[in-house]
Amino acid sequence: MTGFAAAIATRTITDSSLKRTSFLRSVPLWYAFFFVSGFPALLYQIVWQRALFTLYGVNIESVTMIVTGFMLGLGLGSLLGGTISHYTRWPLLGVFGVVELLIATYGIFSLNVFHWAAHFTAGSRPLETGLVSFTLIVLPTMMMGSTLPILVSYTVCLSRNVGRSVGALYAANTLGSAIACFCAGFFLMRWLGESKTVALAAGLNALVGATVLVWLFGIRGWQPSRIDSAFLPSENFATRDSDRPNRSTEISFASAVIAAGIAGFVALGNEIIWYRLFSFATAGLAKSFAFLLGAYLAGIGTGSLVSNRICKLVSKPHALPRFLVGAVLGANLLGFLVGPILFNLVVHFSYLWTLVPIGFAASCLGVVFPLLCHVAIPPEEHVGARMSYLYLSNILGSAAGSYLTGFVLMDILSLRDVSMALTLLGLGLGVALMPMARLGRTRCIFAVLGALVAALIVVQGSESLFHSMYEKMLLKGSYVAGAQFAAIVENRSGVITVTQGGTVFGGGIYDGRFNVSLMSDTNGIQRAFALSFYHPNPREVLMIGLSSGSWAQVIANHPQTEHLTIVEINPGYLRLIQRVPEVASLLQNPKVRIEIDDGRRWLVRNATRKFDVIVMNTSFHWRSNASNVLSTEFLQLVRQHLNPGGVDFYNTTDSNEVMATGVRVFPFGMRLANFMVVSDSPLQLDRRRWLDVLSHYTIDGKPIFDLSQERDRRRLLEVTSMAETMDLDVPGFYTLESADHIRARTAGLRLITDDNMGTEWLQ
Repeated sequence: MTGFAAAIATRTITDSSLKRTSFLRSVPLWYAFFFVSGFPALLYQIVWQRALFTLYGVNIESVTMIVTGFMLGLGLGSLLGGTISHYTRWPLLGVFGVVELLIATYGIFSLNVFHWAAHFTAGSRPLETGLVSFTLIVLPTMMMGSTLPILVSYTVCLSRNVGRSVGALYAANTLGSAIACFCAGFFLMRWLGESKTVALAAGLNALVGATVLVWLFGIRGWQPSRIDSAFLPSENFATRDSDRPNRSTEISFASAVIAAGIAGFVALGNEIIWYRLFSFATAGLAKSFAFLLGAYLAGIGTGSLVSNRICKLVSKPHALPRFLVGAVLGANLLGFLVGPILFNLVVHFSYLWTLVPIGFAASCLGVVFPLLCHVAIPPEEHVGARMSYLYLSNILGSAAGSYLTGFVLMDILSLRDVSMALTLLGLGLGVALMPMARLGRTRCIFAVLGALVAALIVVQGSESLFHSMYEKMLLKGSYVAGAQFAAIVENRSGVITVTQGGTVFGGGIYDGRFNVSLMSDTNGIQRAFALSFYHPNPREVLMIGLSSGSWAQVIANHPQTEHLTIVEINPGYLRLIQRVPEVASLLQNPKVRIEIDDGRRWLVRNATRKFDVIVMNTSFHWRSNASNVLSTEFLQLVRQHLNPGGVDFYNTTDSNEVMATGVRVFPFGMRLANFMVVSDSPLQLDRRRWLDVLSHYTIDGKPIFDLSQERDRRRLLEVTSMAETMDLDVPGFYTLESADHIRARTAGLRLITDDNMGTEWLQ
């Protein structure tokens, strides 16, 4: 520790062996700093993304804007860090400490800043709100992105090996981030919620920053007049021939920048594919993103450690470029196989086992960047700045890969085709890098032919490898060979599948059925017919969520409804609805207006719209982002959009916490089956009114009940008999429960808020 402190505090140490000794002694502590720094970075990402999705919506535009902001901030930060590492007169370790304190300061106030910005931009145009959310993310991520070039510059001056320095630092930071992801998924988000998780992250940043600065300025007594020894290029960057890559085998820096960008593009494109598959297989669990990202980062970190070892042990001039080419080719072939391995694993094992191939493929990707830095950057005084350009290119390529894969390619190609295209691009990069490996003419020809054969196998074998992938991921242990969905819709908003029996699954979880008949109620459609029971005149209705269109078809044909506004986040449902005669007329109904948007964001942007009834047949309360439409904050937003006497009618999916939240936000309400009916005014329940409306109810001109038939008359009375079950201990799904009864039954239960996110992280 003493040698390490001396190396950063004085300019009088010039003996290279002493510096190497101090470096080796300092390795555990030094990497521990960067490891701990990586832990809060991913906690911020998980919480900030979630908080901004709550404020600005979770549709694909918001997701793309926020993810791009993260990536671009890291890229710009790398440039900033590279500039600082070259020109600052401060000790680089001190700069790192200051940056950590700045991140901690932003972090502790970040959620308050986000909420202020959301209030400030409420009702603004999409471009304005997008720019605000983009700025909120870019500023702190620039600080995060600046630390790697700063620390690489410092470490290279001690280790005199670019690949080892980049590999070890990259590994320490990404492994810290990977552990943070798993901690967040398993317990942090569940125990602490958003605000306390951010407070923990800020505390860790502050601890690292304060420890570094106290050590540097307090214990070692560094003075501004004393120049950091890291800025003595003639001494600190003097290197042995065996440590410096042979110039004749180096890739040009411009080529390395391009290669770093392409590698980043392919890596993040693959991550988007893997996340879609993993999320579908886990039915959209909130922790899916954290687990997938944790496995991905653990793989990247492990690969970086491997590259560190390679750079330490391999000294032959042509060997490292060959390792680089092999890593690029191997990573892309493995990345292509992750999908088939994943959806075959879930048929027989827990979904957690599918993280193994993801981590293994990511480890191959993790080898590439440090090796590329090693063969393209000499260990000299400009190493931090040069590395920052490679890092920027890699980050920009990653952002482009995320954007083009998730926003463009997935809207025009199937997942199989997107995976195939990314693999071919990656194999092409490997072929382009082959000349630098100096394989010789014969070996090079065989290597190129091998890559072409691999590409041909990818193209020809993709159809069989990806066959029945969604059936396997949905049915899992119940899958039998030959099982096939009636319809599959893939787009940038998600994956919708329909079974042969007409059951709709969105993102791998039950989402409804095509049915509008009360005579054969297979989808709980009785609840959609109940508007006239609890509201005397539902003329203006808002529906958040479309799915199969069955509920919308029922409400659009309600005799009293004049206008139905539907907000749906995934336009893919429209393609399904137009194929099904039972609901197809909905798309031509003059009463109906369909908006493609996030429900919460639409309400914020349409602050003046008022409705008699707001209906939300939303998905399970434990799914990712479900609490965005179940929290106290959302219910308060809904209140502002209700006319006098207006009612909010929404699905609880049998969650007592959801019920408790509803009757504590609204003074009046009840449970109807597994739905909540809540209002600021007393409910006007009327069985006779409901009976009369149902007697005259038609859909596409066809009566719901043929009252000339005894069977239909009995069914009508059976449906409306629900009105007589209030607070009675009677069996059956269609029963009523008063608000007072719910309050007494759920006393002491936690209310759902945007901060605690309800039950999302409990599954």
